[in-house]
Amino acid sequence: MRVAIACDHGGFQLKQQLLAYLRSAGHSFQDYGVFSEESVDYPDVVLPVAEAIARGACDRAILLCGTGLGVSIVANKVPGVRAALCHDTYSARHSRLHNDANVLALGGRVVGPGLALDIVTVWLETGFEGGRHARRVGKITAIEEKYAPRRS
Repeated sequence: MRVAIACDHGGFQLKQQLLAYLRSAGHSFQDYGVFSEESVDYPDVVLPVAEAIARGACDRAILLCGTGLGVSIVANKVPGVRAALCHDTYSARHSRLHNDANVLALGGRVVGPGLALDIVTVWLETGFEGGRHARRVGKITAIEEKYAPRRS
């Protein structure tokens, strides 16, 4: 599994801890930044990650900002991305089981490092249940296709 990870300044400290976890757990990942706590605009960081998910360059991604809200909103603008904002392991597990979420959004100012590690572990280890959920995810894809800008 290829994992992308990125954050804005509000998620920088938590991202550093998640990077250490990903390394120690042997996960393959690509760090899209940022690389300091200097203020940035989160859409600039999120878009390359969301595009990597959409084109299949990465299988899953973890995005962080202060609350996780901004990064999840931006990521979900890209067709093919199903970003889930999770602040507990139950939501993380079910975002994978039922929604086949391919992006996990976390709030660096909302979730502490211990819980964040638990959330990421559960999210990375949980597969998609399929079945009736596949039909529902298919409907999400149909909505994306209906409203996606037409390319000429």
